[in-house]
Amino acid sequence: MKPETNNAFMELMEIRGEGIPEETEVSITGEDPFFVTPFKIGETLAGALAARAVVANDLWELRTGRRQKIEVEVNVAAATALGGGSMTQKKNEQGVYEDIPGTPELAHMVSITQPWEAKDGRWFLPHFNLPHLEKKVLGVLGCEGTPEAVKQAVSEWDAEELDKAIADVRATGGIVFTPEEWLEHPHGKNLAARPVVQITKVGDSKPEPLPAGGEPLSGIRVLELTRILAGPTAGISMAEHGADVLMVTSPELPQVPPFVRDTSHGKRSCYLDYKDPVQAEQLKELAREADVFIEGYRPGCMEAHGFGYKELMKERPGLIYVSVDCFGPGGVYSDRAGWDQVAQAVTGMAYTQGQYEKAGQPKLTPVYCCDFLTGFLGAFGAMVALKRRAVEGGSYHIHVSLCQSAMLLQRQGLCEDGFEHAPGRLTEEEFEKYAVCDDDTIYGDLKSLGPVIRMSETMPAWHGTTPELGSSKPEWMER
Repeated sequence: MKPETNNAFMELMEIRGEGIPEETEVSITGEDPFFVTPFKIGETLAGALAARAVVANDLWELRTGRRQKIEVEVNVAAATALGGGSMTQKKNEQGVYEDIPGTPELAHMVSITQPWEAKDGRWFLPHFNLPHLEKKVLGVLGCEGTPEAVKQAVSEWDAEELDKAIADVRATGGIVFTPEEWLEHPHGKNLAARPVVQITKVGDSKPEPLPAGGEPLSGIRVLELTRILAGPTAGISMAEHGADVLMVTSPELPQVPPFVRDTSHGKRSCYLDYKDPVQAEQLKELAREADVFIEGYRPGCMEAHGFGYKELMKERPGLIYVSVDCFGPGGVYSDRAGWDQVAQAVTGMAYTQGQYEKAGQPKLTPVYCCDFLTGFLGAFGAMVALKRRAVEGGSYHIHVSLCQSAMLLQRQGLCEDGFEHAPGRLTEEEFEKYAVCDDDTIYGDLKSLGPVIRMSETMPAWHGTTPELGSSKPEWMER
């Protein structure tokens, strides 16, 4: 596949704003369908990965004056979206690596986080990730957390009334729209008028040359305040190119352990509670020495605690601030939180998947495609801004969202045939080609699907072992 035939890649090259790389620089091989879905998930992910690699090449050229060759395989890119441990293996007592089964908690969440028919004939997806949010949704529905009970409870509400009631208690869910309805919806119109990766120069500062080092992001310091897939994927994407990524969380914050395990490679982790004044000042000190700040909390949360982009850029001119959320900036839903499944519901993906499966109802895709794509896009935006900061200076705000990613996926068009051959999973040989072994982690001896981009001089890689949460001091490594 020529890169110029990959629509996602071309859309991102336009955002990069430096034209199309030389024809021999980028190679994208393979094609969809990889999963049993009409969406071109593999090709879209591959396009985003290739675009990220091109920007890594831009940074490498700043350092060395030369560029590298890039290779991305569609089926491997798609496999990164499997998530949830299905591409991570653990060594058993006999010394053999085997797949890690999913957790009961995740299976429970999936069983009830589905589209359910409302009283008015529309469909609504309530989301039940994390215990405190599940409690809020069940409080609105007035039922137990079983598929049968949730189905019955949703059927007693009109979809718009339930949507408002769940939003009012700051829980999450979404009405299932068709793709056409979403593009006519005020929020859909708002997002359609914006780039899929919004890069805004929001302040002036002196140009900052890249720190010394042998990788595109060597010496770049990334503070990551995120959890559950999209935000952590942005962080791990930057770690693959040599950045020092420090995850910041609190022991009180609920997590999904398999997701933590699979998105922490190559990072360090510390505990800081930004609600505590002393620890908040420690976090501010880290931010003053950071290059990139990635946040993935409910819109308005960081600002409420003094860590919005305007506040931090006063303390650290030249900061690149990445916001990762569900609904994106502006529009009637911009203050709402959400998850991958919510984005699939509202943007029309769930409707189309249901039509394809002839299920008689909306269905979710087989993978968390919006999460992983959004993470790739967040890293892409941050790296574009790093290049601009090095050349012209400035502070930058990057905004990516699950809904924008869902819309990008749908702009690629649909697969028409070949589904009977869609593997949905890498073969053992394909997995081994990219596998990375990591022994003696807090999770045991692991073998995971590693970085899938191939660059001729600086092969993306994870450095260090997969960390235990809170295992590092809140400080930067020496440059």
